[in-house]
Amino acid sequence: MLNGIFWRLNTGAPWRDLPERYGPWQTVYDRFRNLRHSGVLDQILGRLQLQLNEAGLIDPDLFCIDGSNVRAARAAAGAAKKKPTGR
Repeated sequence: MLNGIFWRLNTGAPWRDLPERYGPWQTVYDRFRNLRHSGVLDQILGRLQLQLNEAGLIDPDLFCIDGSNVRAARAAAGAAKKKPTGR
């Protein structure tokens, strides 16, 4: 289950594209959702990050959040602003 969740998070692929070796995508998604809402996934990832950092396997200069999938508002791309009507 965790391998399926990590595969999905690593690739960014839709849940429906999860390889069959991880089981039904609906089951993996349901487990992921339950782990997220209960806070268990945050605990697992936090402890894993601590262990990797203590072992010297995380380079703080390279550790960052990938913002390549952050969406900007339409106005950020130069879209016309809505003009107020009735004046």
